[in-house]
Amino acid sequence: MEQAEISSRPVVGAIVVVSGLAVSFLLWLLYVHHASADFAGRWMFLPALNALLNGSCAVALCVGLYFIKHRNREAHRRSMLLAFAFSSVFLVSYIVNHALHGDTIFPGHGPVRTLYLSILASHVILSVVALPMVLTTFFFSLTGRFAMHRRIARFTFPIWLYVSITGVVVFVFLKAYVY
Repeated sequence: MEQAEISSRPVVGAIVVVSGLAVSFLLWLLYVHHASADFAGRWMFLPALNALLNGSCAVALCVGLYFIKHRNREAHRRSMLLAFAFSSVFLVSYIVNHALHGDTIFPGHGPVRTLYLSILASHVILSVVALPMVLTTFFFSLTGRFAMHRRIARFTFPIWLYVSITGVVVFVFLKAYVY
């Protein structure tokens, strides 16, 4: 059976299930798990690393868009795989950071707090949406279903880019007020 003949329904279903489990784990990590005091003050580079990975992903996404607009499919593929790698390493680093340090509370008040919470809320909601979309977009590309890949990528790209950029913005807010 060729890759392009793999039925998409069970794979997309599995992607949704895995994404749901990942989001459930992250919610548990953020709201139920309590970080040990043993790690206070250790591995404090992780938030900056996360911002660097998010920013690098955003750059790789934009480069990938440039390449596909100029019909350089191989360079587009490499750029998108790099963006995926940055996002994957980010996710691991994010999990480690929150497992060790817990959640960070934003101490700002007034309009700056409202702005921060608005950006954070949109970032979190769209990151939950982005995960299955990114995986599905990759599935269609890797199985040679480029028409479906293009169709979903039109929605995946701006959401993934927004999540990557707002990840950096959230870090900048926290850097200015907490770190």
